[in-house]
Amino acid sequence: MKGKLTHLIALLAALFLTASGYALGGTTGKVTGKVIDAYTKKPITGAFVALNGVMTQTDANGMFAYRGTGEKLTVRAYGYTRAEQTLNPTAANSTLEIKLTPFTPKALYLTFYGIGDRGIRENALRLINDTELNALVIDVKGDRGAVTYKTSVPLASQIGAQKLIIIKDIKGLIQSMKERGIYTIARIVVFKDNMLGEARPDLTIRRQQDGSIWRDRENLVWVDPSKKEVWEYNINLAIEAAQNGFDEIQFDYVRFPDRKGLKFAIENTEENRVNAISGFLAEAKRRLMPYNVFLAADIFGYVPWNPDDTQIGQRLDKVVPYVDYISLMLYPSGFQFGIPGYRNPVANSYEIVLRTLKKSQERTNISSVRFRPWLQAFKDYAFDKRHFNGPEIRSQIKAAEEFGSNGWMLWNPRNVYTSEGLKREAAANDKAKKPYSAG
Repeated sequence: MKGKLTHLIALLAALFLTASGYALGGTTGKVTGKVIDAYTKKPITGAFVALNGVMTQTDANGMFAYRGTGEKLTVRAYGYTRAEQTLNPTAANSTLEIKLTPFTPKALYLTFYGIGDRGIRENALRLINDTELNALVIDVKGDRGAVTYKTSVPLASQIGAQKLIIIKDIKGLIQSMKERGIYTIARIVVFKDNMLGEARPDLTIRRQQDGSIWRDRENLVWVDPSKKEVWEYNINLAIEAAQNGFDEIQFDYVRFPDRKGLKFAIENTEENRVNAISGFLAEAKRRLMPYNVFLAADIFGYVPWNPDDTQIGQRLDKVVPYVDYISLMLYPSGFQFGIPGYRNPVANSYEIVLRTLKKSQERTNISSVRFRPWLQAFKDYAFDKRHFNGPEIRSQIKAAEEFGSNGWMLWNPRNVYTSEGLKREAAANDKAKKPYSAG
């Protein structure tokens, strides 16, 4: 009887605290706050604030308000680091002040094998320490469909995507990157997936002529972007990457192949293609919202110049609502037809990058900080076979920075990077003063 009475008293006390605006291990009631720039102290408009799975954005004064129950507030904004705030009972009776640190990622890309090679990895870390670089793009699911580390997503093992584990301790790796102030981006190749396609022919893209499985120039199979099972698999991998501590999820090959004569599970129309790609990104945004992780999509360089979907399902106006960053692939060698006024892209790297970014902004009417382009750090293959060394790399960076993009990313599929074209002055000291923090 005594035990039951004690339990009843405790229950009544908890109910009283809840009714009074308090909660055990969190807060209940109205939570208000202000999100500001950590350095300028100015309010941040449009910051994303989430409490207990409910998202809102700050107003023109950086203010937000919630009425509900929760233990942890998560906050992020374009061009800033992420933050978290653990709430206590007093949060319901005061205005929180949350500071976000400005951050501009300047990244190298390491391939599926590159991140696992000690020499390649240490060279990348050395460059990050000695130059302006401060971020890494790492393959989580590579171009052939293999997953870099041991995953708990069952389908990966079932289809053979776990035969080679490159990263033995992904959480330890990400933690070591955070300790160095390095921003980490998880690259997930979505619809180009040879392993999933080989194991699950029912999910593949087919030839219209005879219904056989279509393969690209590398003899690789693609899976159908309209198949919800394919969506589920990739989003589950993205969720796990967020749980492992990555700051950003970047979806690559989030498109249909640019080939004629193909057959999909849906009728091959522009509307259907666009709806499939934007539908996947919308679902990814919804499912990843609780993890306070940034989302990005790699976009073909010609997309901003074309009025249609470039036959691949990518239209900027349909992608923008569902990602934080647009990662245009602005490799001059990829602009085989040039752009208006510039027929030789590799001789005009600065103009290719700057004009395409400006064209993208015209098409979307969004802030320049929503863009972070891929830049070329590999030898030209389409025009005069020139090497992209310091001057070529710097001209692309100059264009991106003049435009005002939220950083840039260097791509070399052989993982060959040097300090040429990169700023070296006081880079290490600057990182020490302003380390990246994920909250």
